[in-house]
Amino acid sequence: MTKEKTVERILEVENLKTTFNLRKSKVHAVNGTTFHLDKGEMLGVVGESGCGKSVSMLSIINLLPPAARIESGTIKFDGRDLRKISAKEMRKVRGDRIGMIFQDPMTSLNPVVKIGVQMTEALIHHQGMAKKEAYDKCADLLDLVGISNSRERLNEFPHQLSGGMRQRVMIAMALACDPEILIADEPTTALDVTIQAQIVEVIREIRDRLNTAIILITHDLGLIAGMVDRIVVMYSGFIVEEALVDELYENPRHPYTRGLLSSIPKLRGEETRRLHSIDGAPPDLTVAPTSCPFAPRCGFAIERCREENPMLRDILDGPMDAVHRIACWVDLEKGSAK
Repeated sequence: MTKEKTVERILEVENLKTTFNLRKSKVHAVNGTTFHLDKGEMLGVVGESGCGKSVSMLSIINLLPPAARIESGTIKFDGRDLRKISAKEMRKVRGDRIGMIFQDPMTSLNPVVKIGVQMTEALIHHQGMAKKEAYDKCADLLDLVGISNSRERLNEFPHQLSGGMRQRVMIAMALACDPEILIADEPTTALDVTIQAQIVEVIREIRDRLNTAIILITHDLGLIAGMVDRIVVMYSGFIVEEALVDELYENPRHPYTRGLLSSIPKLRGEETRRLHSIDGAPPDLTVAPTSCPFAPRCGFAIERCREENPMLRDILDGPMDAVHRIACWVDLEKGSAK
């Protein structure tokens, strides 16, 4: 008899709501998202620009801009609610136990400070390392992410590195304090296809070698197909579908997920296929949601969709029922309302 693998949960986010206060209105950026992350797991968070992916993750580490405010929810990291700890403790968690790779390495790195100074700062500040010890570890980290001549690179400025190398530096910086969670926010943005593949491979190797739990934020379902364990699909600040990666690609149940998958270009020999697009435009986030936000763009919408917002619920009719959840009033398999 085989033993079941023990899964240890490291992060639990429940009913997270984050807004941006403007002069005459309020932007409802995240609207009650609930998800979890297990140790050593790689979770993909996907959706179009403005759907709340990045804001959700920035809320976790309390790195929001001044206009933003977490209105409700719990964020439990290793059993502790991060919303209840002090600012000093939060800085310790953010620098030491949860690392983040930001979208644009050119704006995230200080252009007038050498790479070595920027990389060693966290090690000296959070782990009390001596300067030489910190530089030695940073050189090892650059080797880990595939940068050759690492000690020479530590004495260079960001502008002396290519875009792909700067992104590798950002990954190395995020790993400096051996975090338990690594959040990668669109890590391949503005990179060419070849470099994208290299960065994806670096992230995959990090998970395999260090057993780091990783949250990968992207708008590209094609990019993470063979990379993550589980996918969360977001739309207008809501999670609309969640499933194991194979189940999501083989059996997408939400109309928005199906639209995203249909939008991925496919090569079929000499056959040409018109690229699918999702009709309509994203909703106005300054209006508090009271119905399904995707209903105006959905070809399956019924009257209830325009009157009531569906709750995220488990699907109980398949082998992946433990993890497959959707927020939709319509059963796409049967073509009828649930």
